[in-house]
Amino acid sequence: MRHLKNSSKKAGLPPGTLVHVGEKRTEEVRITLIDYDENRVEEKTDSTVEACLPFKALPTVTWINVTGIHDINVIREFGEAFDIHPLVLEDIVHTGQRPKVEDLGGYLYIVLKMLVSGNSENDFDAEQVSLILGSNFVLSFQEKEGDVFDSVRDRIKKGKGRIRKAGSDYLAYRLIDAIVDNYFGVLEAVGEKIEKIEENVLAKSNPSTLKQIQDTKRKMIILRKFVWPLREAISSLERGESPLIGEGVRPYLRDVYDHTIQVIETVETFRDTISGTLDIYLSSVSNRMNEVMKVLTIIATIFIPLTFIVGVYGMNFKYMPELEWKWGYLAIWIVIIVISCLMLLGFKRKKWL
Repeated sequence: MRHLKNSSKKAGLPPGTLVHVGEKRTEEVRITLIDYDENRVEEKTDSTVEACLPFKALPTVTWINVTGIHDINVIREFGEAFDIHPLVLEDIVHTGQRPKVEDLGGYLYIVLKMLVSGNSENDFDAEQVSLILGSNFVLSFQEKEGDVFDSVRDRIKKGKGRIRKAGSDYLAYRLIDAIVDNYFGVLEAVGEKIEKIEENVLAKSNPSTLKQIQDTKRKMIILRKFVWPLREAISSLERGESPLIGEGVRPYLRDVYDHTIQVIETVETFRDTISGTLDIYLSSVSNRMNEVMKVLTIIATIFIPLTFIVGVYGMNFKYMPELEWKWGYLAIWIVIIVISCLMLLGFKRKKWL
């Protein structure tokens, strides 16, 4: 809903017009650069667009990470410096994009949703990450500080694995793999919450439990919205014919695709589980209501003959023989108690109690 409301700002504007759609931010945009090959690594923090431009022509691999897409001027400068299509720039600043891959000849544009573990109230926070894969560079655009790329940075700086020996396509794979792998950690936390909800439903259902169920169900819908198109995006990368993706990287992309399938299956399992939990909750509430109604019905049924008896002797007729009887009051109580006990015994034999 937030993206739908913010998207109205673009109504009537020509295609390619840069309008930031997403959470409003005021912090300064931060640009970091890592340039490397098999023998060396150069890192620049708090860089500028002008400082990044010379690395475009170098044979080394350059990773430029832009934190903050709310500054339209910075995004426009990157578009001019790296010949990025205006429609791609428009998608970068519009955070409501679905995961996708677009081949624009000289580069690939990749949109992903990155999940980061949230606080106690939120299981996860989601933000859009845009990747632009060129022949010797990768541009990554994220909404705010904090990501899941620390392992990639560590591998580049320490020369772990084959990342320093490979090209920009392998770097893009590593970034995508880091995003997908982090889904499992988020799903693990969601799964633990679902288990607690199930325990609460079986122990004692209350309105707060229903709120947790509905909140978790909504989050499952959001996760499903993220991961289903992600599968299509990874598949198009792995099976595409772009020369920017080398044959040596495609097996790794197939592995990411398999991970994506696992994430989808987990999300679908959680959706079915939470839907079943909701059914259990509603059944539990209904059964508890039935128990209350049964008790009230039994009490009312017991009082029907008792009410009849006391009603008869409450009619105040002048000539009623029992009214003058010395043991009349005691006899009425004995009759009432006997009737009540017989009815309770009968209810118990029929297993209504």
